[in-house]
Amino acid sequence: MTSDLQIPVLYAKIHRVRVTGADLHYEGSLSIDEDLMDAAGLTEFQQIDIYNVTNGNRLTTYAIPAERGSGMIRSNGAAAHLMNRGDLVIIAAYATLPKTQADTWKPTLVFVDENNRPVNETPEILPV
Repeated sequence: MTSDLQIPVLYAKIHRVRVTGADLHYEGSLSIDEDLMDAAGLTEFQQIDIYNVTNGNRLTTYAIPAERGSGMIRSNGAAAHLMNRGDLVIIAAYATLPKTQADTWKPTLVFVDENNRPVNETPEILPV
């Protein structure tokens, strides 16, 4: 019955942010500037997927807040092997909605400037 279907949909995306650091010895996760988390509607410890535009790596981890206004995107723990400072990444979060809601769902899309600060318009896509 399609009315009972639960459809995974993109909940939010932070598009083409630059990794600002990596800490192999941290326990894990991705540190994200709290302003970016707020703009995307992300919650601390929420599961996220990361798509590395620079090298093609993909991984699943969770979000933790970094200092507000810092522009920080830091890979921690094992993720530090898959992302390096300067890499462009896309951060995506998903939600599961009933089919009736999924049909009209619109995700939150956050675009950033060269300092990982949210911007109000879709920026021109720059080369890697």
